[in-house]
Formats: sequence, structure tokens, C-alpha cells
Amino acid sequence: MPARFIKNMAMLDAHIHLSDPEYQADMETILASMKRLGIRACAVSMDNDSSRTTLELAAKSNLVLPFVGIHPEKFADNLDSMVHLIEANSDVISGIGEIGLDKTYTRTDGDFKRQKDVFTKLLGLAESLKKPVSVHSRKTLDEILEIIPSYCISGFLLHWFDGSKKQLSRAMDLGCFVSYGPVMVYSQDKQVLLSNTPRDKILVETDGPVRFSHCFGMKSAQISFIPSVIFCLSKILGQSYDDSVSMLEQNSTRYLEA
Repeated sequence: MPARFIKNMAMLDAHIHLSDPEYQADMETILASMKRLGIRACAVSMDNDSSRTTLELAAKSNLVLPFVGIHPEKFADNLDSMVHLIEANSDVISGIGEIGLDKTYTRTDGDFKRQKDVFTKLLGLAESLKKPVSVHSRKTLDEILEIIPSYCISGFLLHWFDGSKKQLSRAMDLGCFVSYGPVMVYSQDKQVLLSNTPRDKILVETDGPVRFSHCFGMKSAQISFIPSVIFCLSKILGQSYDDSVSMLEQNSTRYLEA
């Protein structure tokens, strides 16, 4: 079982950027809220600096499950330093993330090649260390689905899944988990995707501090949004809230025990 896995905590925010400066002033309140609500968090990182911050937060609370890595936006960050950071802290790191591909952040073919090199290097490290991954796949889902079979990673999360039904089917064939967040509360497209997802592959997330509209009033996502996401999920899947919490707890256990 990976380090920092917490039993008897029913809910999991599978993807949130707790190291983001927007949360810094309220961190003690956030950690207290997590304890009161019984919510763990896969705290993902963007680069070397935020990864170190994530590890510091994890040292303060065992509800924070530290994921470290280089986000595709930060593809120019020092890869060697990241590899060293992961290897030096492999006993306390819960997973590798946020990693992935996103052509939005590249200008040239060389940029995308560098982005892909970073992604595949960190996937290889996750495989060798037997760590789950949290993967960013905006507008690159087909490329990522082609890469996945090259690695043996049982805890492979396509966070904020935004693909087609066909891509979802392919992701399920490859054994991936997918996560849905606050946008699912008001997006019919996301609700349709959720209803077509095998129940043993579903996780929930906030992706904070992303801001959400409609009932969330463009507020930065907080971990306390998770019960609302689960409530919506319950209605879509036609099951009780408690059954949904139990289902998600089992799914998060399997994801984290990659």
C-alpha cells in the first residue's frame, strides 16, 4: 500500500491544486474542513516549486495525499530536478501528477516533443515506482490513449474527462479511471458521459482553484464542493448518496493502491 493512504475517510477529491497560492491564506481552515467532512485530497502539482509546496502540506496533514509532477503548461521546467525530487521522496509521494499533454501550451513541434518527453519520462517513473498518475488530456486525448498501452500503471486517472463516448469506451478498455467535477452539476454533456461510465471507474474532483459558474457563483473550487458533486452523481446514477459514497470510496482505494 502506498505511503499516506488513509483508511476510514470516505470521500476523496481526486484532483485539486492545494499548493496554488490562492489557497495559502486559508490553508488551516481548509485542512480543518477536510477533517470535519472526512475528505482526503489528491493534491496535484504543477512544477518543481509547487511539488515541494505540496510535500510540505502533506507533512502537515495526513489527509493531503501528495502528487508531484510537471504539468504540460510547465513543460520547460527542469525534468532532471523533478526526477530527483520524486526518487528522493518516493516513500511519501502518493502519486505522480499533474502530468500530460496539451497543445494549447506549445508553439512549435519542438515544444510538443519536449512536452511528450516529459510526460513519458514521468509515466515511466510512475510505472517503476508503482505510483498512480493524474493525467491532463485536454485536446490530446487520442494521443494519450495511444501512449497508455506502453506502460503498466493500474492507477491511471484521466482527470476532468472531456472526451466523446467512443474515447470513453477506449479509456475503459485500457483500464483507466475518469473523474468528474463541479461542472457536472450543471452540464448535461458531462452528465451523459457519467451515465455511460462503468461505476467502478468513476472518481470525483474539484480541480480547485478553478472557478465554476451557475450555482457555484464563479467561486474558486473548494474541497467542500465534493458532497454537492456526489449528490449530483447520485441523482444521475439513480442510487442513494450513501451508496455513491461507498462506491467512490472503493474506487479511490483501488486507484491509490496502484
